[in-house]
Amino acid sequence: MKTWNVAVLGATGAVGQQMLKVLSERNIPLGTVKALASASSAGKKVYCGEREIIVEETREDSFKNMDFVLGAVSNAMAQKFRPAIVKSGAVFIDNSSAFRLDADVPLVIPQINGEDAFKHNGVIANPNCSTIVTLMAISGIARIAVIQEMVACTYQAVSGAGREGIVELETQMRQEYNGEEKTHSVFPCQILSNAIPFIGSELDNDYTTEEMKMQNEGRKIMHLPELKVCCTCVRIPVIRSHSISVQLKLDKDVSLDDVKSAIKNAPGCVLAEDIDGRDYPTPLDVSDQDLVYVGRVRRDLINGDRGVCLWCCGDQIRKGAATNAVEILELLIK
Repeated sequence: MKTWNVAVLGATGAVGQQMLKVLSERNIPLGTVKALASASSAGKKVYCGEREIIVEETREDSFKNMDFVLGAVSNAMAQKFRPAIVKSGAVFIDNSSAFRLDADVPLVIPQINGEDAFKHNGVIANPNCSTIVTLMAISGIARIAVIQEMVACTYQAVSGAGREGIVELETQMRQEYNGEEKTHSVFPCQILSNAIPFIGSELDNDYTTEEMKMQNEGRKIMHLPELKVCCTCVRIPVIRSHSISVQLKLDKDVSLDDVKSAIKNAPGCVLAEDIDGRDYPTPLDVSDQDLVYVGRVRRDLINGDRGVCLWCCGDQIRKGAATNAVEILELLIK
């Protein structure tokens, strides 16, 4: 049986460690597994299932004999090592936003546009975490009608800002308990007991980089170049898993029964009909697993029979990042 050599670039970060975990969970015949990170992390131990791996400093020759490189690093690091990865012959499946909108780089969610992965030139991009969760939730609907417009409001967990985001929330919780002044550096203001409607950096159109990803990446993934999206991204004091409120305008009338059936039949989705008596998911319901849960499916009161509103939740570290990358790998080896 052929085995596959895989390197995880950024193996000590939250997404990198999750990639190693997901690799160990799937039925992938693994050969060599490398854990690559910065010089400061070299020598540390990480695990891929029962396999103990010593972290290596990333160098230009680190990718020799690798079949795949899963990237969980910054845009700058992804751009720096892309030439060496491609030259080595490995396929670079990158979780940064560095290459997502490049014309020659497929942007892939396997359940939606898996066929695009085979058009790569050595690099495949993993979409934004909120984009993945949202498009998974509406993918079934897109199979029965053309989505023309979408209004989305994301409610994003602090872990979306990395390990530092979790530490900042936990620190503020301790400060609250001890009656101390709250300090912050990761987020623009206190996140505890708060909601911050600003993620990313501001663009000329007054939207943020995070908000525009929903439209720009959604158009590319769903092959809908005219899709219009109005998005507001909000950071909330939740540790893990993102939630999104979605309003859709379709190109034709569709019954709610057909919409619900489409969601039920969409790979990787669950229609939340009875979660402890609730017809909606919460972040806690979906954490540490790979399915996107969809609930509160109802008629949009603005667009009538051409409109649908829903609520969805998904684990942004797993399906929104690590699992999606590993699923792309699986798609290619099959």
